[in-house]
Amino acid sequence: MITEKLQKAINDQITAELWSANLYLSMSFYMEKEGFSGMASWLRKQSAEENDHACQMASYLIKRGGTAMVDKVDVVPNEFGTPLEVFQQVYEHECRVSKMIDDLTDIASAERDKATQDFLWGFVREQVEEEATASGIVEVLKKAGAAGMYYIDDKLGARK
Repeated sequence: MITEKLQKAINDQITAELWSANLYLSMSFYMEKEGFSGMASWLRKQSAEENDHACQMASYLIKRGGTAMVDKVDVVPNEFGTPLEVFQQVYEHECRVSKMIDDLTDIASAERDKATQDFLWGFVREQVEEEATASGIVEVLKKAGAAGMYYIDDKLGARK
């Protein structure tokens, strides 16, 4: 059985993951409107990944005898700036998510729940990759400048 405190914390993270999914979906719509279909596609895939994280967490809670719930998901922004600014925001958001996952792992540790710690370590490792990917895109966009923006757009659109 999972503790009430940990169940609440995981449910809060489920809601945060769904907010992230909506954020990336909104960014995707914005980038498509701005003419960057490859970046829009990359962001849609990122949105789907965040939604999948929420579902994984919900399934885990249920397996442990808990109740998975979705709380109110707040409104996300709709305007984001240049492609570079969009991906700077992606990077900053991934850093915030990393902190949330770290905090959640700390709660599991304090609750002495080794199974949940083990489950969450997968997300901790994934966040290292998420931050590195977003940071790498920011650096490439800085170097590409206006002339290389559509090349980068094409490359990001190839994300599987």
